[in-house]
Amino acid sequence: MPLNLEHLIPEHIRLFDPYRPSPPDAELMRLYGLKRLHRLNNNENTLGPSPAVRELLAGLEAGVIPVYPHGDSQDLRETLARTLGPDRSQFLVGNGSCELISSVVKAFCEPGDNIVTADKTFAVYEWVATFSGVEARLIPLDRDQRFDPDAMLAAVDDRTKLAFVCNPNNPTGTYWDEATMRRFLDGVDGRCIVVADEAYFEYVERPDYPDCIRLLDDYPNLVVFRTFSKMYALAALRVGYLCAGEAVTDVIGRAHVAYSVNTPAQMAARAALLDRSPFIERTRAMVRRGRELIRETCEALGFEHIIGEGNYVMIRTPISDTLLQRKLLRRGFLVRTMTGFRFPNWIRVSLEREPVLREFCSVFRSLFE
Repeated sequence: MPLNLEHLIPEHIRLFDPYRPSPPDAELMRLYGLKRLHRLNNNENTLGPSPAVRELLAGLEAGVIPVYPHGDSQDLRETLARTLGPDRSQFLVGNGSCELISSVVKAFCEPGDNIVTADKTFAVYEWVATFSGVEARLIPLDRDQRFDPDAMLAAVDDRTKLAFVCNPNNPTGTYWDEATMRRFLDGVDGRCIVVADEAYFEYVERPDYPDCIRLLDDYPNLVVFRTFSKMYALAALRVGYLCAGEAVTDVIGRAHVAYSVNTPAQMAARAALLDRSPFIERTRAMVRRGRELIRETCEALGFEHIIGEGNYVMIRTPISDTLLQRKLLRRGFLVRTMTGFRFPNWIRVSLEREPVLREFCSVFRSLFE
């Protein structure tokens, strides 16, 4: 008997266009005849993980593998509390930030509700809302490629449950300073939950950049996301966390899957937090130098570019971003096309070690000069 799924699938699932990851590196290298491939597409920190994490993972005992992880990552939450200040009850740990986004949407939204965010930002906010049957209201970035606080406030109505602010924004690297963040939160006035996604928090060195965890006492509707995938270089282990008021964290926890963060990930995240080596400063120095190299290259070619915070930059080129991606891939560099971010003919380039970026800049210039 043939299976007819049509009457079982909700319309918002039928219409949803799923994300399709690129093939594994080994397959790309085989397809393009490469001996090496530099990943400049996912904003990974190739200097990491830190020395303490390397030591921990090298000595990991096989005995931890048959045993389920702690269901709510208590030891990691205690370490976060000692490091960052709020009580451990205010932290929730997830299998990367994507799971936390899903948990927040499930906790607060139902069909007929909406979320508000930018049109050119981390796409998972929009995706999770859409495949949950919730309207995603996408507000254009302002002329400086920043989130537009006034336009977002104007979009909030009595069915808005969540407002997502990626700070600094992925992919533009622009950010709200503390005054702007406070003005937005004051304007929301508790009408919805505001999520400040600080995935690239550790990369920002600007004095006016807000540490939103320090704003939680003033704004009980604020939720802060952070991750161990970027600066701490634990992307393969998939571990992120949120911090909010205890009442808000409790509500999100009801929709959150227990046991989703494995034991090595919990242990590595704790080691990363407690590591006192100069790992973070070395990474920041690498990123600062990378920005200089990309800026020099773009200025020499006369290409528009956006160099903000975070470990990535954007470049606008005179040809299709997908065509340029293939040309660069043939030379051993994988970059992120930006059409899917609603930036057609732009690419995003992750900032890497200087020898790699110098080679990339040389190849990039050779394609256009």
